[in-house]
Amino acid sequence: MAKRKPQPQPPLGSLGENAQALGQAVGDAFKAMAGMSLPPQDLSRLQQSYLQEMTQLWNQALGAAEQPAPIKDRRFAAQAWTQNPMAAFTARAYLLNARTLMEMAEAVQGDAKTKARVRFAVQQWIDAASPSNFLALNPEAQQKALESQGQSIAKGVEQLLADIRQGHMSQTDETVFEVGRNVATTEGTVVFENELMQLIEYKPLTAQVHERPILFVPPCINKYYILDLQPDNSLIRYTLEQGHRLFVVSWRNPDESLAAKSWDDYIAEGPIQAIEVVQAITGHKQFNMLGFCVGGTILTTALAVLAARGQQPASSVTLLTTLLDFSDTGILDIFVDEPAVQMREMTIGADAPSGPGLLKGGELAATFSFLRPNDLVWNYVVGNYLKGETPPPFDLLYWNSDSTNLPGPMYCWYLRHLYLQNELRIPGRLSTCGEAVDVGAIKAPFYLYASREDHIVPWEAAYRSTQIIKGKKRFVMGASGHIAGVINPPAKGKRHYWTQDRLLESAHDWLETATEKPGSWWPDWAAWLAAHAGKRVAAPKAPGNRQHRPIEAAPGRYVKQKA
Repeated sequence: MAKRKPQPQPPLGSLGENAQALGQAVGDAFKAMAGMSLPPQDLSRLQQSYLQEMTQLWNQALGAAEQPAPIKDRRFAAQAWTQNPMAAFTARAYLLNARTLMEMAEAVQGDAKTKARVRFAVQQWIDAASPSNFLALNPEAQQKALESQGQSIAKGVEQLLADIRQGHMSQTDETVFEVGRNVATTEGTVVFENELMQLIEYKPLTAQVHERPILFVPPCINKYYILDLQPDNSLIRYTLEQGHRLFVVSWRNPDESLAAKSWDDYIAEGPIQAIEVVQAITGHKQFNMLGFCVGGTILTTALAVLAARGQQPASSVTLLTTLLDFSDTGILDIFVDEPAVQMREMTIGADAPSGPGLLKGGELAATFSFLRPNDLVWNYVVGNYLKGETPPPFDLLYWNSDSTNLPGPMYCWYLRHLYLQNELRIPGRLSTCGEAVDVGAIKAPFYLYASREDHIVPWEAAYRSTQIIKGKKRFVMGASGHIAGVINPPAKGKRHYWTQDRLLESAHDWLETATEKPGSWWPDWAAWLAAHAGKRVAAPKAPGNRQHRPIEAAPGRYVKQKA
């Protein structure tokens, strides 16, 4: 009788022990989710499927079954993962566990918000538990450590300590960039400032400009220079090149001295004050306006307040990735409910026992990063700390790390009345700056832009603004996400956008009949804006006027304040 040939054994440790360890979390999750109204038939089906696939993985690792296809997940794409049987098995077992856990989360019974929270929590755990995140399980990081004789580990520890000192994880080489030197470089002048904002008037780039100027109101939860990163991707510069006289609000990064500022303060001292200054400098009572993200919500609220006072200063309004109807706030909805809002009100709100406080910019930045944890968190844990690599310079990520505080009362009002109670869409429900707010009372044509893959302002939610705004409207949807969809200059010829003149009740019905066009949506907007900007006149020779004299060169002091 022939002697049985021994099965090949993996060189690094026991696969059986690792399979048991990797499967333990899934087993625990089976037990936990079984108590969360997970249908028994679904639980049984998932258990059977999991055991079958794990057995197959085990047999493949022992060479007793046909080898699986290469791993497509980019976290495990390096040859070090595929060349090491132990590492390859660990990665495949992890991916099986991850898929099974998400299938369980999808099967949990409950209301939509509960299910969304379960999915989010499970996804966070899955992403954090990836073997690529641990030096002991990451053969690529181990190989780099051996090749560098430990220098990569030393560099990683050095970068970890530096990030701890600066209070946030480095997503780019921040030493490369400086606001005003190589980002936010478009020439302009601060012509007005108050406690909450500076108003920048930009130098025209054409000999003649449209007679009606335009005012940009960016989000107050970020720095304005997302609209002016580099000359080749600057919406500010593009607008100037189209022959517009441009003013931009630069919000102050609040410190403790501004902790008591309210939503009304942001409306009155932000766009309403900016509108008055632009009117005084240019002599035009009506002009064009643009709001981005929460800046669009603030601008629209301000225009509704002015409408209640009998004023209609907007000759047109552009809203980029803006919510007016908060019935669908995407992934952010899982963070907002009555207990969560009350907690904020009790800790940093206007009536907090210890007095109003600040929502720290670092907390906001971390929240947004963990909406995409593999791309914006764990990718840098692996690169910066395990491999000791310095992240490459990237202007967008430099801006992303330049976080901004918010006054607690302002933030709490925004959470309760807009995110939680969704009152802006109801005419007369909200009182702002002493006026009953009705968005439908704004008498101006609107250009509404949304990004199809936006996880912060879902495009369907942005489309709902078409049902609230009265009068003429144009809705355009671009490809990509919240930032990349907006900052998409035509010269790069990237992505595409959709247009459709008929605004149907359903967003998806609109998309089914919309026309897809290649490239950037900026030229479509520029053509629309030109129709509302009036004739061409000689460009002003100097910024400001006698009443509003130049204060300092753009980008100004406020944008340089760190959280």
